[in-house]
Amino acid sequence: MSDSLLDRVNKGILGLKPYEPGKPINETQKELGIKNIIKLASNENPLGISPKAFKVISEKKDLNRYPDGNATSFKEVVSQIEKIKTSMITVGNGSNDLIEFVSKCFLSEGDNAIYSQHGFAIYPLAIKSTGAKAIKAKARDWGHDLNLMKDLVDEKTKVIFLATPNNPTGTVLESSDIEEFLEAIPSNIAVFVDQAYFEYIEEDKYKISFDLVKKYKNLIISRSFSKAHGLAALRLGYAVSSEEIAEFLNRVRQPFNTNSLALAAGVEAVTDKEHIAKSVEINKSGMEKIKKAFDELDFKYIESFGNFISFDSQMDSDSSFDFFLRKGIILRSLKVYEMPQHLRVSIGLDDEMDAFIKALKQYKKAF
Repeated sequence: MSDSLLDRVNKGILGLKPYEPGKPINETQKELGIKNIIKLASNENPLGISPKAFKVISEKKDLNRYPDGNATSFKEVVSQIEKIKTSMITVGNGSNDLIEFVSKCFLSEGDNAIYSQHGFAIYPLAIKSTGAKAIKAKARDWGHDLNLMKDLVDEKTKVIFLATPNNPTGTVLESSDIEEFLEAIPSNIAVFVDQAYFEYIEEDKYKISFDLVKKYKNLIISRSFSKAHGLAALRLGYAVSSEEIAEFLNRVRQPFNTNSLALAAGVEAVTDKEHIAKSVEINKSGMEKIKKAFDELDFKYIESFGNFISFDSQMDSDSSFDFFLRKGIILRSLKVYEMPQHLRVSIGLDDEMDAFIKALKQYKKAF
């Protein structure tokens, strides 16, 4: 027997590196001595929180009490809007929580799960932490290759992760293609469809309906309040699945995993259509402006359906990241996503986009 506790650590985490979030504004200000930092790194809503959500949390007085462990009011509102049973809903401390739930429920040592190259970094972290094998499917045109992912399925496959729109590439899958995929794979494999950026999708063919969950009992769809709803700091998300799967997900869900402020804000945010529409409109305007600049300056970019866009910086992304950082703009290097020359930029307000484009022109001249 080993004398060291560290020698007995879960073997699944030995090869993992902690997830690195976008560089925070305060740290950058101190590090570089720049006062007016613009953060376009983490796909946050530049408009901020819904006024209705802000009002309800600012008036909340019972913070000495535990939150509703069943998220009753929140589930009821989502149920009414989406026309699903409350028993099909699992609440999460953001989408990440839900990814962890699915991994814990279905994966263990000897199993495997499939995700796409250039997919969200949390998928392999969650898979490997269970001791299961993470199988990365080579991307096609920066997005998911569903045919390849289907071919990678074997008797040990328990979960498949799909993201639409995908972070960090912004690519989408058509609903009909996902349904065809579900028909083609064994029904005893859980398919997790991550829709954190759902509200930014405009074309119906890319919108994955919760009705599919009623037809395919192995399907789990997640949504987030961190993006269009502007509640990133409060951490709130939910998954919709069959009642049977939801019951299992709730077995691994920690008690009170969503706090009272998040739940109260979520009730207001999900019904504040005006705020969502304004957020989407700002995103659309900013996206058009930034793509026009990329075209004029001859930068290649990946067509995005989210609230961000990734572009080829034409050099090592760590170096290009540093250039923009010293101009007071925090972007996201995508080297960790096997995109060594790409940077991701979140869509911000008009003045933030103008500042980025100004820096982009300077970057073009410098290199």
